[in-house]
Amino acid sequence: MDRVFGARAPRGRRIRVLIIDDSALVRSLLTRILDADPELQVVGAAADAFVARDKIKALRPDVLTLDVQMPRMDGLQFLRNLMRLRPMPVVMCSSLTDRGADVTLAALELGAVDFIAKPRIDLAHQLELYATELIEKVKTAAKARVRPIWIAPAQAGDAPAMAAPLLPRSARDRVVAIGASTGGTEAIRQVLSRMPADSPAVLIAQHIPRAFSAQFAARMDACSAMSVREAEDAALIRPGCAYVAPGDRHLLVERDGAHYRCRLRDGPPVNRHRPSVDLLFGSMAEQLGTAGIGVILTGMGADGARGLQQLHGRGGHTIAQDESTSVVWGMPGAAVALGAIDRVLPIEEIAAALLAERDVPARRRATGS
Repeated sequence: MDRVFGARAPRGRRIRVLIIDDSALVRSLLTRILDADPELQVVGAAADAFVARDKIKALRPDVLTLDVQMPRMDGLQFLRNLMRLRPMPVVMCSSLTDRGADVTLAALELGAVDFIAKPRIDLAHQLELYATELIEKVKTAAKARVRPIWIAPAQAGDAPAMAAPLLPRSARDRVVAIGASTGGTEAIRQVLSRMPADSPAVLIAQHIPRAFSAQFAARMDACSAMSVREAEDAALIRPGCAYVAPGDRHLLVERDGAHYRCRLRDGPPVNRHRPSVDLLFGSMAEQLGTAGIGVILTGMGADGARGLQQLHGRGGHTIAQDESTSVVWGMPGAAVALGAIDRVLPIEEIAAALLAERDVPARRRATGS
């Protein structure tokens, strides 16, 4: 534990962090973790939103860590005010419960960059892993592009989920896979909210905890005309439906005669993640080839780049979110660097590109005719 909570490094121009949490114990723990890193400096702490407001003005932090539940003003209301008056990178600290998941996903909609579970003081053996994750997320947040709150068009959010009509065979045979990490919950929302009920099937691998994935699927279902659900093993993949990988299982595609099915696997994490975007794209390459469409959205790291390269090599169409609209251009940038991408697009243009691509016969694209 000394390595995690070691001696403080000499002060230089480090990333300035303000910790906002009503628990003195949590404030102390997060301060020790972050101050032990030579690139970070905790410049202050606050027990509630009103103290935090004054400290933001006085200390000018680069990143906030924000508790969801606080006295006098809850974390969501504080975040809403912050993003309206002084947008800045925020990492939410949340409990891994249904209530915590719902509030945290709402915080991401309001503009928070990322989230991390509340530290479990009783699990000392996991504290070093927690410290590594917290430090990584704070550093990533400091580099993130903080954007105004995005609200889905009213007609998309109000549209009920419905069964898709029968599509031409070229469209029914197409399957879209989307991979994302940091900033991805809102990027996926922007894509799905623009997709009509007769869209090709969509498979989603978002780096998210198990406690959050069902809630995330439900929120996406409410904003899209597609039917969005958490994926189940052996579920038939149908047009007009989107399938979200459970937060602790890999999602793959498997051909079953003339149909495709979801397959969930419990294997070890790949690129430190389960679900892994690489595994999803790799299965798309193997099972669909030219009928597969792969989309890589905002996210930290490089998960998905090699799987997308495989899909691209098999004739599948590949799209990356552009740097200017990504919260973090790690995953899309890695895929572009590998030469795995056909098109780089701003997030608001990706849904239209997918709808146009569904009607292009795979054989025609593969031959370039």
